[in-house]
Amino acid sequence: MQICVVALGKIGLPLAVQFADAGHSVIGADIDERVVGLVNDGVAPFPGEYQLAEKLAACVAGGRLRATTDTAAAVAESEAVVLVVPLFVDAEGIPDFAAMDSATRAVAAGLRPGTLVSYETTLPVGTTRERLGPMLAEGSGLEPGAEFSLVFSPERVLTGRVFADLRRYPKLVGGVDESSAVAGVKFYEQVLSFDERADLPRANGVWDLGSAEAAELAKLAETTYRDVNIGLANQFARFADSRDIDVKLVIEACNSQPYSHIHQPGIAVGGHCIPIYPRIYLWNDPEATVVRAARAANAAMPVYAVDLLEAAYGDLSGASVLVLGAAYRGEVKETAFSGVFPTVAELVRRGAEVYVSDPMYTGEELEAHGLPAHRGEPVTAAVIQADHAEYAALTPGDLPGVRVLVDGRRVTDPGAWDAPGVRRVVIGG
Repeated sequence: MQICVVALGKIGLPLAVQFADAGHSVIGADIDERVVGLVNDGVAPFPGEYQLAEKLAACVAGGRLRATTDTAAAVAESEAVVLVVPLFVDAEGIPDFAAMDSATRAVAAGLRPGTLVSYETTLPVGTTRERLGPMLAEGSGLEPGAEFSLVFSPERVLTGRVFADLRRYPKLVGGVDESSAVAGVKFYEQVLSFDERADLPRANGVWDLGSAEAAELAKLAETTYRDVNIGLANQFARFADSRDIDVKLVIEACNSQPYSHIHQPGIAVGGHCIPIYPRIYLWNDPEATVVRAARAANAAMPVYAVDLLEAAYGDLSGASVLVLGAAYRGEVKETAFSGVFPTVAELVRRGAEVYVSDPMYTGEELEAHGLPAHRGEPVTAAVIQADHAEYAALTPGDLPGVRVLVDGRRVTDPGAWDAPGVRRVVIGG
């Protein structure tokens, strides 16, 4: 097959490589000339994705993958088009469709009869059928379902492990009509392979959910569930703190039964997905009070972590505080909606002298993100914001003069911090 992947970001480029690695001919389209140039040179434009660099180089060298800034021309050459264009949401939860609309118009300009168009970007329910389908029809003169196939098939992967996740999780597909769904299932069966999983209700593979709307809701539901579950865990943790209960022991006990799957509490919920997709769901369903309350509970956790620090340390005015971890989660060099930003802001608001360090970032990179880089200054308090593996071995000796550590991810060894004049605090502990 000839396939076009639109938007060569942290999900789109691995997808393009996956398709090419499966033996197909792939054109990646992106508006960023730098990204296009690097891809055509066989060089990954971002670090951290396992196996991407070597797979990309092999696919480009083998002539199975190339990139262009001309989306319409790439679509005109292709039998299938997959879009992974970002959809942004503002502070009020209102989606910004500008990038998606622009990409859709470019696709429409090159669309031919018989082509499959698949949207993988997480979208509000109804967007594929009610917004994007008509836009494609207007720009191409072709009727969705009748003259080209249109499906929604959400990406369900995490950066850093995209290729493994593509094999592990069923590929969900929903069409705007039955023929589109059939075409979508056939396409993904040709470009993906799946691990055997005895824990699933049916064989791992491509699952037809019956409609584009069902597939859109499935992605929003699975990510919103995680936010709500973490929000509940954080509520339990805050109550446990008020009663001197170790919430970790409580959660382990609860999860010993198959009916309980309580997640872990923590200082922040970050990344491109969990903080954002519940807002998209709320845009569809503004009366979802449980979702709204959970989002508010999770958004409040950085301030709560600073509350814990202040309770253990005393007045933070003038205190030198090191925030450990700029990334939104361990081992991923990405700061999207990271808890580092509200944590630093709250510490500054309380008068602290704040520094940030992260083993994945240079001081210059941190400062480019507007974060005050730590360059060896003495500190008297510290807050762990990201669960990097390096922090598991952290001891007071690594931070001379530190009086209080708030371990927002419970990654440190309690025994290592059982030292005179030093206090370790955890959320829910």
